[in-house]
Amino acid sequence: MSEPRITIVDYEAGNVRSVQKAFQKVGGQASITSDPDEVIRADALVVPGQGACDSSMSHMREKGLVEPIKEFIASGKPFFGVCLGLQLLMKDSEEGDEPCLGVLQGRTRRLPPGQKIPHMGWNQVDFHIRHPVFDTIPDGSHFYFVHSYYADPDDKSVVACTTDYGVDFCSGAVWENVVAVQFHPEKSGALGLKIYKNFIEDIKS
Repeated sequence: MSEPRITIVDYEAGNVRSVQKAFQKVGGQASITSDPDEVIRADALVVPGQGACDSSMSHMREKGLVEPIKEFIASGKPFFGVCLGLQLLMKDSEEGDEPCLGVLQGRTRRLPPGQKIPHMGWNQVDFHIRHPVFDTIPDGSHFYFVHSYYADPDDKSVVACTTDYGVDFCSGAVWENVVAVQFHPEKSGALGLKIYKNFIEDIKS
């Protein structure tokens, strides 16, 4: 097939340029948009982000992106979420009052006291689901995290990987056409770039 149209959603949550550059490094062409029509037309959608759930969902609603993102996911086309892009898939968040996307039943919760918050730096990821996006990534690999909250899906069968930081939290989820991770592949060296490369190969397969 021709090169897939990978679209990165810009909802003023930052980090979009570094994700775009990471895709370019592994041979992928990724565009950045806040246009709802481009979201729906994409062959694959990436929702990265850093920041707070409430302000991010407010920006999404202001830009008319909430329903197009949900419609895209319902279409069955490949979706990849990064950091906040995982948390916003939940129904709601302890971080605020705004409802999240509600693609997955569950809640985004604050990391427990006793550890330095935010959780910032490298940490181990233990895989429980071997999705093609994680192909050849060794179990127990280390990836880079920056977050104070984590996604807690009700259905634990979607938890693809976990990380220990005062609690054994969900650091990745896989559900139908959705793959999302709490860590930042674009900040995680060669293994992180391999995840983006795998995502491109999975789209083409």
